[in-house]
Amino acid sequence: MAQPHSGFVSIIGRPNAGKSTLLNALVGEKIAIVTEKPQTTRMNIQGILNVKPKGKRPGGQIVFIDTPGVHKPDSRLNRKMMQEIHSALESRDLVLLLVDATDRFGPADEQVLELVKHSGAPVMLLLNKVDRLHKERLLPVIERYSKLHSFQEVIPISALKGEGLEVLLDKVIRALPQSPPYFPEDQLTDQPERFLASEIIREKVLLQTGKEVPYATAVIVERFEDKLRLLRIAAAIFCERDSQKAILIGKGGQKLKQMGTSARMELEKRFGKKVYLELFVKVKAGWRQSAAFVDELDWRRQLENLTGRTPSTEE
Repeated sequence: MAQPHSGFVSIIGRPNAGKSTLLNALVGEKIAIVTEKPQTTRMNIQGILNVKPKGKRPGGQIVFIDTPGVHKPDSRLNRKMMQEIHSALESRDLVLLLVDATDRFGPADEQVLELVKHSGAPVMLLLNKVDRLHKERLLPVIERYSKLHSFQEVIPISALKGEGLEVLLDKVIRALPQSPPYFPEDQLTDQPERFLASEIIREKVLLQTGKEVPYATAVIVERFEDKLRLLRIAAAIFCERDSQKAILIGKGGQKLKQMGTSARMELEKRFGKKVYLELFVKVKAGWRQSAAFVDELDWRRQLENLTGRTPSTEE
C-alpha cells in the first residue's frame, strides 16, 4: 500500500480574495467565518482534510491554514494579523497564493508576491472567481503572474462554485511529503469550541453593521458551559466608542437582539443542541492599539489562561 502524503498548506492572498470561502469548501464544513468586509479573518485558522487514495493519487492529510488578508498594518491589531501571516509562511510544505482573477494587478498584489517569494516554500497560484470571468481575460492574468514568479502550478478555480477544487486537491496531495497524518481522522480544526462560538457571533456583527463599526469590534466569550442538552454562552462585544455601542445595541435593543438570534440559530446548528446566548456590549477605547487586549483575542492565549498550558500548533 502506498504511503500517505501529509503536510501543512498555507493559503495566502489579499483581503477578500476568497481564502476563507476556499478553506470551507475544501474541508466541507464552515470552519472560518465569511463576509464581504475586508479583514474578516484576523487569525490563522486550520482546516484539516483527510484525502482518500484515488487511482494513482495517494491518500493522506492536508492541514490548510487560512490567513488574514495581506495589508499594510496601521494598528496593533493589524500588526498582529501580519504576524499571523508571517507565521503561516514559516516551515510550510506548500503555499497557495490565492488571487481574485477579476481584480486589477496593483501594489497590494506585489506585496503578497514578495511575501510568498521569501517563504522558501513551493507556491501554487490559484486564480479564483473564474466563474465571473471570460476565458480570454484569464490568459493575460496567467501570463502576468508567470513572468513574476516560477509557480509549481497555476490552477483556475471558483471557491464559491467549487470549480477546479478536485484538480487542486489532486495537485496538493501529490506535492506533499510522505508522512503519517498529524491529526486524528475525525478532527476538522485546531480551534476550541469557545473560539468558534466567538467567531460566529463576530460574523453576525460584521453582517449586520455598517462600514465603520465592524473594524472597531471584537468578541470574547466570557462563559462557556457545555451541558448534555444545553450550551450556555455569555459573550462580550467590545467596541471603541459610546456611539458605536449605541449602534450595536440599536433602538430598544433591537440590533443586539437580531445579532443574538442569528448567532444562536447558527450555534445550535453547529453544536447540535439548544443554546442559551447572552450578549453584552462593552466600550474599550482604543483597544486596537492595546497590545495586551489584542493578545487576549488570540484563542491560544485564552486556552493558556484557562488550562495553564500553551497549545502546540501541530499537536
